[in-house]
Amino acid sequence: MSRTAVTLRVNEATATLDVDNRTSLLDLLRERLGLTGSKKGCDHGQCGACTVLLDGRRVNACLVLAVAAAGSVVTTVEGLADGDDLHPLQAAFIRHDAFQCGYCTPGQLCSAAGLLAESSPRGLTPGEIREQLSGNLCRCGAYVNIVKAVGAVAGAEP
Repeated sequence: MSRTAVTLRVNEATATLDVDNRTSLLDLLRERLGLTGSKKGCDHGQCGACTVLLDGRRVNACLVLAVAAAGSVVTTVEGLADGDDLHPLQAAFIRHDAFQCGYCTPGQLCSAAGLLAESSPRGLTPGEIREQLSGNLCRCGAYVNIVKAVGAVAGAEP
């Protein structure tokens, strides 16, 4: 079994860990760093429950090897808030009841944060928001309220 020392900046804290080269970023976050917000849904990159920001880009953490993420900046759902101040998306999800069971919520929030950082949010239509978040599945069907919450933060809401 081959191991490598991996250093990452996770939610503004630097972490150096010795990991098995087969360890996914998701497993490193959940099992080694105790950041359980990112969920293990399908473990095949199909559901988006594990979405985090890697150097500002949306990625499925179950598909990224921890060794490949060495030297990167990772933001999980736990890192979106500023202390006790919720990220605007987190507040909008609460305000618009954009979660039911909450399992997909961390991935939805990170994906939405990446979306807003990647594009000019002022021009996003509800259809574009749905398209951009299509890799994040919600088994409860809270999509309508998720789109409303993201639209509210993007300024697309009337």
